[in-house]
Amino acid sequence: MLDFKKHTMRDARGAERAVLVCVPLGNGPDQWPVQESLAELASLARTAGAIVVESLYQRRGKPDPATFIGKGKVEELKALRREQSYDLVIFDSDLTPSQQRNLEQQLDVKVLDRTALILDIFATRAQTTEGKLQVEMAQLTYLLPRLSTLWVEFSRLGGGIGTRGPGETQIEADRRLIRQRLAHLRARLETVRARRARQRARRTLNDVPVASLVGYTNSGKSTLLNAVTQAGVLAEDKLFATLDPTNRRVRLLSGLEVIFSDTVGFIRNLPPTLIAAFRATLEEIQAADLLLHVVDASHPQRERQTEAVYATLAELGVTDKPIITVLNKIDRLEGLAPSPADYPHPVFISARTGEGLDALLEKTADLLHAQLSIDVQVRIPYAEGRLVSLFHQRGSIRHEQHRPDGTVIEGTLPRKYWPAVRPYVIGSP
Repeated sequence: MLDFKKHTMRDARGAERAVLVCVPLGNGPDQWPVQESLAELASLARTAGAIVVESLYQRRGKPDPATFIGKGKVEELKALRREQSYDLVIFDSDLTPSQQRNLEQQLDVKVLDRTALILDIFATRAQTTEGKLQVEMAQLTYLLPRLSTLWVEFSRLGGGIGTRGPGETQIEADRRLIRQRLAHLRARLETVRARRARQRARRTLNDVPVASLVGYTNSGKSTLLNAVTQAGVLAEDKLFATLDPTNRRVRLLSGLEVIFSDTVGFIRNLPPTLIAAFRATLEEIQAADLLLHVVDASHPQRERQTEAVYATLAELGVTDKPIITVLNKIDRLEGLAPSPADYPHPVFISARTGEGLDALLEKTADLLHAQLSIDVQVRIPYAEGRLVSLFHQRGSIRHEQHRPDGTVIEGTLPRKYWPAVRPYVIGSP
């Protein structure tokens, strides 16, 4: 039976010693600085439990088809192993199965790419049944084309008569098992999607708007959720500290009830297998009434992180939602602060100290009110008293007057009730 442990960061001897490799391709203006890319990769590696002993980079026009890096860099890695005794190499790019296999053969150590590293972190972070299902599906999708790499030791028996058959048969058997497991996982996740859809429908029926927290990983979303809702969510200074979604209901000072929803953080080049696997969770963002985009205002690459978040939102088809930009961690700011003009509806806060939270909640209430409500002036006949009750129960009344021909009301009402009151509109305030 197939053993997937070969492609995890777990090691019976304890923490693995890792060398990081960054290979910037081309020289485009949208590229991250090499040192920032390596710093993020190092943070990912440490989150997964590795000890980073060295970092290398090589700028190339295009990757080497066989090993991604050039022959000279492969030799440099070989020589470095004699000095550092590392047992793991992590690439900041995605490798093809053949590139990974060739590198492992030449270096005689385990080689992981960026996607495998992130998948390993997700596997350790998932706590709920749903999260574990999504991570397993992403892992299996990633590993399916790499079965020949996993079986490379078996294939070294040699070719020709007497060696053909068993290895190939086992690979095909494993592929069949993986496909069967993936079908099972998809069916279970469809059940999750259906359950979430029912929950969203109930929230809509009860007129409870949803403000979804989105942002780059480690931007402070979970800390903000805890500060606003006392949710008690794990908040650590690590990438992907929390994975499973959390929803909490809060009554704002304006009286409006809002559900704050937090889900997995984004990262540049988020693996497509993760986006596909976490579709059920990420649909919460698609169904939100308002997005709170949490930005680490103190991060030197905040602009590029913001671009990565917007790229992921576009991939999810979420481009038409109102957004509040929550410029977090202002208590850590050193040097020039971000310009408010660069962000939609900016609010400067520190989720850790609580500074700016009142202003954030006030802006949240204002935008949700504008998004979900409509200002009307109506004359409701006494025979339609249920609509007056609707205003009192679901809307906000600024002025109410009883006249011989009906009740005149000026106020706001959730947009979904507009068709019911439209026949009685006499103007707008």
